[in-house]
Amino acid sequence: MQPVFWRDAALPFIEARAIRGGRDLCYARHTHDTFSIGAVTGGVSTYWNRRSKETIVAGSVVVINPEDAHACNPAAAQPWSYRMFYVDVDWLAGLQHELGFSRNADFRPFSSTSNTTLFAGLNALYATLTSRHADALQKQSAAVGFFMDVQQALDPAPAPLVDANGKLLRAAEFISDNCTRQLALDDICAAAGLSPAYLIRAFKGQFGMTPHAYLVNRRVQYGQARLKRGAAIADAALESGFADQSHFQRAFKQHLAATPGQYRGR
Repeated sequence: MQPVFWRDAALPFIEARAIRGGRDLCYARHTHDTFSIGAVTGGVSTYWNRRSKETIVAGSVVVINPEDAHACNPAAAQPWSYRMFYVDVDWLAGLQHELGFSRNADFRPFSSTSNTTLFAGLNALYATLTSRHADALQKQSAAVGFFMDVQQALDPAPAPLVDANGKLLRAAEFISDNCTRQLALDDICAAAGLSPAYLIRAFKGQFGMTPHAYLVNRRVQYGQARLKRGAAIADAALESGFADQSHFQRAFKQHLAATPGQYRGR
């Protein structure tokens, strides 16, 4: 099967590649100027990273620091499948700094070359990034959250959360006040004076949901109010900030256990 590449102008720091059922895909040892992390989703392969060599199977996650020579090839010409992410080093270094590493340091390489605990999270991130239903805020939040998990799994950062309730409240107010327009994670962080890493970690603890879930909840409430005033469902969907009526229908039913039509019909 041909490789499938994913990229999004709204998330220029990350790119994805997927192969399903590849049999003749053989790589010479090579390097990337990005940080790379990938999951084997089917088959068996031989994985070289620097001077180490191991056999990896479905459920394995490979970790490749920038400029590390590596190769991963199917064992005995058997079909295999994988997903890879290629991440801008400066972006990841910035996230490391936010998590407590020295701001004077460059990207801090990981000592581990493989892992299994990150498999489910990696696949969940791939599903979110490639989803037609996920917006930029949801995708960026998922990326920040996953790579925070990567850091925690491979080289935990020491920085504790600090008290910033006032800033978290400003973040929530900004989301509420701007729920009908497209928001990026950077917009919310700038309004609240918080870093993306802190916001993703602390917001759910404060409000019981992620910033994206909070935004969707506010949009549903806005649409609900429009329906009460007699707006057509299609108009309520667009005025609430949803991409289209089907997105509105799905979110409305998840939140209220009723369709917009059922609610408006009262």
